[in-house]
Amino acid sequence: MQLRIEAHTLPGRTCGPGPDFPGVDAIEVAVQRKDRPAELLDPQPGDAAGAAWTLPCSFTPEGELRGPYVQNRLGGRFVYLSWTGVQPHQQDARMFRRAKLMLADVPPAVLAEARQRGALVGVLGLTDAKGHPRCGRVVPPTIEWTAADPTQ
Repeated sequence: MQLRIEAHTLPGRTCGPGPDFPGVDAIEVAVQRKDRPAELLDPQPGDAAGAAWTLPCSFTPEGELRGPYVQNRLGGRFVYLSWTGVQPHQQDARMFRRAKLMLADVPPAVLAEARQRGALVGVLGLTDAKGHPRCGRVVPPTIEWTAADPTQ
């Protein structure tokens, strides 16, 4: 089973300062490994035309997705997209926000079809209404979930 995340409309490499936020440069986005915030899969520049990640996963006996990139906390299973960048007066990139792609909100019929076909695909834009990197809980219609055949 595969879980594919396909992102478009990335926000750029810079996020300006705001109240209680110093701003950040050299923005990248990546998938965070389960319970390992510093372990990021395939970071993509914030100004890329698009970004995609294919994650291995399987189903629990209860029918929920699990895998090395599927988080499991109170409130359900999800995948973190972590935003990193360099803040003023720092030299190293650090995580400054995350988007939480909520798997519990995948429509049941889509999840059932994905289980039969072999892949679940989430498509989303990564720029929020303010032009910043998308963060917080991400549920439909912000993300569109579909079933697909697995890629090689």
